[in-house]
Amino acid sequence: MRQKLAAGGHSKNHIGKRPPGRPRSEKARQAILRSTLQLLGQRGFSQLTIEDVADRAKVGKATVYRWWPNKGALIADAFANSTIRKLRFPDTGSLQTDLSRQMRQVVKIFSSRQGRILSAILAAGQTDRELIAAFRERFMWPRRRDAYAILRRGIGRGELRKRVDLDLLLDSLYGPIYMRFLIRHDRLTNDFVDRLSGLVLAGVRPQRKTSSRRSSK
Repeated sequence: MRQKLAAGGHSKNHIGKRPPGRPRSEKARQAILRSTLQLLGQRGFSQLTIEDVADRAKVGKATVYRWWPNKGALIADAFANSTIRKLRFPDTGSLQTDLSRQMRQVVKIFSSRQGRILSAILAAGQTDRELIAAFRERFMWPRRRDAYAILRRGIGRGELRKRVDLDLLLDSLYGPIYMRFLIRHDRLTNDFVDRLSGLVLAGVRPQRKTSSRRSSK
């Protein structure tokens, strides 16, 4: 079901897509995104305003609203824009290696200043439906679509069972990372994600065919 959502309505809005109307400056757009992250890190979600973002980016408030319908969409886009290149999946020829390397990047981001911004987004999103919806739309679903492609590539190479539940598999891979990130009951390390990916993938590899013939006595 979630695969259909990711491939359907959630593919309409993506970072960098400009709504209809007169062309606007990419330089101004990037200034708005940078200013949003700076202010979010300094003040948190509740104290951040579109007016303050516009003032820091040296643009009019109307310019911000031409690109983003609300504060939640702006914040989600700003975070996604700052991480998109870092979270691309490699293609090494090994599904486990591709996943482990990308998951290491996730851990690196979560352990940086961007991780503190993500914490603020997720915390505020528990009571702000617009924000959490924007986070899913502009950050989570695009990453999810990329991950589906990687997993299907692994299926094509015979590294995964053909009928594996891709959503359950992704939740099993990334859920523990988010849990350690939010609950902080243990450290987020490269060794952790390497062991995690190995453990999860071991349970979804194709079963080896065993010979039906029994050795004669």
